[in-house]
Amino acid sequence: MDQKTENQWPLQFEVIEEIKQVGRWSAPSWHIGDIHLYEKRTQAAQSNGILFERGLEIFLDERTDYRFNLSSQDPKLFFAFENDNDVLTPVMITASQSLIGQYMDGDYIVLSIGMPLPIQAWLEAFIGKNGELIEVRRKKRKGAGRASEQLPK
Repeated sequence: MDQKTENQWPLQFEVIEEIKQVGRWSAPSWHIGDIHLYEKRTQAAQSNGILFERGLEIFLDERTDYRFNLSSQDPKLFFAFENDNDVLTPVMITASQSLIGQYMDGDYIVLSIGMPLPIQAWLEAFIGKNGELIEVRRKKRKGAGRASEQLPK
């Protein structure tokens, strides 16, 4: 995927590793550095950074999540990585908080950054073209879940 489409945007992003010292123990910590929306880089800007290329794909059934994220004070992009002996492998990029929440309980590393304005505009256009997804809950039938008023004799 090299071209941006209506529902996919190729991204190149940098993950920077830092070693955090807690008492006498040290542990790696990561954060997202530069994100490149249009141009590609051949090497990371920082020597302790790793460049990855993955696509952000958006889906019609997640429009409510995108709207929720966009209407927050600081919209975010979320990244999930597998961690195999401190070697990160990107698994997913999303703008859906509920989708990334599925990765927070497992053995994944979840990182986020502020969503770049061009991606915010792209999401707004996607929602505008396809409409807001309004989740409608059906009303229960009258008397459902209640003890019956008359017991049979």
